[in-house]
Order: sequence, then C-alpha cells, then structure tokens
Amino acid sequence: MITVKDLTRGYAHTVAVNQVSFSVAKGQIVGFLGPNGAGKTTTMRMLTCFLPPSSGTATVAGFDVLEQPLEVKKRIGYLPETPPIYPEMATVEYLRFVGSLKGLSGTDLDKRVDYVVGRCSVADVKKKLLGKLSKGYRQRVGLAQAIIHNPDVLILDEPTAGLDPKQINETRDLIKDLAGDHTIILSTHILPEVEQTCQQVIIINKGRVVATDSVENLQSRGRNAETMVLEVASRSGPLEVARIEQRLKQVAGVSRVSIKNKYDSRAVFETESLMGELKRGDLARVIVESGWDLNELRPASMSLEEIFLQLTGGDPAAQTAEAKPGAAAPGQGESSAAEEPHA
Repeated sequence: MITVKDLTRGYAHTVAVNQVSFSVAKGQIVGFLGPNGAGKTTTMRMLTCFLPPSSGTATVAGFDVLEQPLEVKKRIGYLPETPPIYPEMATVEYLRFVGSLKGLSGTDLDKRVDYVVGRCSVADVKKKLLGKLSKGYRQRVGLAQAIIHNPDVLILDEPTAGLDPKQINETRDLIKDLAGDHTIILSTHILPEVEQTCQQVIIINKGRVVATDSVENLQSRGRNAETMVLEVASRSGPLEVARIEQRLKQVAGVSRVSIKNKYDSRAVFETESLMGELKRGDLARVIVESGWDLNELRPASMSLEEIFLQLTGGDPAAQTAEAKPGAAAPGQGESSAAEEPHA
C-alpha cells in the first residue's frame, strides 16, 4: 500500500530525511516513532505530497507522490494533532462540508456522512456545535472527517494527545477497528500506545530509519542475549536462594544470573545467555532435578521504551516538543503540516 525507497529531503544547511526506506502492507497499523527533529514530520509531508523529495521515490496506493500527487491526495485521510474543525459549525454540517470538498455529492455524500457518524460514534452530538464538544468528541469528529471519502491510507498525528484515559481507550479501539479497511500510519510519542495499537513499528533517528519490524520482533531482538525469567518455589520451608543462583550459573552457556524478587518460599531469577543458545530445557532440568518447583519459565523482552532509547540514545519524553502538522482548513489537511525543525 505504501512503498518508500531512499526518500531524501534536504534543506539549505541540513538533511532532514536521509535515504529513508520502508513499506507498509494494506490494512496495517504502523507506528512512526522518533525523537524531536528526527524527520517524522518531513516524511509525512512528503507522503502527503506537500513537500517534494530531493531524491528517492514514494508510492501510496500505487501512485507516485511526485508524478501523481492529486491521485495520492485523493487516497489519503489526515488527522493532525489538533483536529481541523470549525467551532461555529454543527457536526453533521461540518462533515457534509468536508465531504463536498472531497468530491462527494448527492446520495453518496448522505451515505458517507451517515456511515462516519455511526462508525466514529458521534451520532449523539451530530446537531451540536463543534466548539461546544469535549476534546474526545472533537477527536472523533476529526477521525470522521479523515475517513469520510473512504481513503486507502490514514495518517494520524498524535490522535490521543490531551485525552483522558477513557477517551484514550475509546480512540485506540476506534483506530484498531479502522484497520483492515484503511492502512494507518500513527505518529506518536506515547510508546505504550504503539505497543497496544500497532502491528509494525518504524523508528527514525537523525533522518534515517534505524528499525522497522513488528513490536514483538523488536522486543525479542532488542537484547543481544537470550534472557529468561524463572520463578522458583520451595516444596517445604524457606527457599535456598543462594544455592539456586549458584546452580543456575553452572548451566553451560549462561553468562549472568540475577535475583529480581525474593519472597519466603519463592524467588524470581533472570538468566542471560548468548543469543541463539536456547537454555530453557537446561534451566528447567536443573530446577526440577534439584528438588525445587518451577512455577514459571518465560523469555524476557525489552520494553519498547528501552528499545527506543537504545536505538536513538534519547529521551522519549522529549518528543513532545517536536513540530507537529498544524490544523488546516477542512479538505486541505493533507498539505497543512508545519515545517520540520532544522535545528
């Protein structure tokens, strides 16, 4: 659905995006992550045909962003961090207006307005002025305007920013529900959101892609070692923690053993061995043959935050300061992103 190859965008004194390549399959939800000034906004602006690339190619739904920009824009729905709404308009009035700007009319427009009102759960506020809606409802209306023309691709910039926990869950559920019908690129600095919502992650740093994979694969390959977590329990009396630690260290190939938690009759250990040298069977055998109970044995994976910091060497919280695509007049959202920071 989206194919990007060696996409580059330079400014006077810097290269904001440097030979970025990735692909997104139809119906996927992809998290687009990066620290402040990494090149996320510039990449999105090139995909939405607002900025031409200096070199490289990108296609959206089979159309080239340089050679067929109008066809690309027809197939993109865009939701900036601040929804592009007119506060003096009622919800349905606004959606009909946006739909007409997107080329819909007559019964097609009526059907699409009814559809997005139901799909985005804004039926109970369809006659209310947008300026009087809560942020959660404004965000839903923003999603409704983004999908009213049934685009192939949705680009969502910080779709849950400023929402309360209930609204965040509702918006995440809606985004996941939209996958399949639409291919979604989700730009966010909220790492748990990516873990809960996205199927694939693209991490960009200093203008270059440093990782692109599923969340699960990134977590499993984030460590350069095979790390296992074991919970061991005593069958009677206090647990001999020091003895268990010593036995685990004696397993061939195990390079490190640490005690994560210790209780009266049980303890949690973490072991590390070289990547590819699976020691699960050996670890389990040592515990059982020594007369202890093995309550749990599972691989330990890095959190997405740990992986992000490892790959970018930065603070994920600092991303909140990144320039975001600004709110634009309805129908023009695809070309409204603010300039990427040059610093």
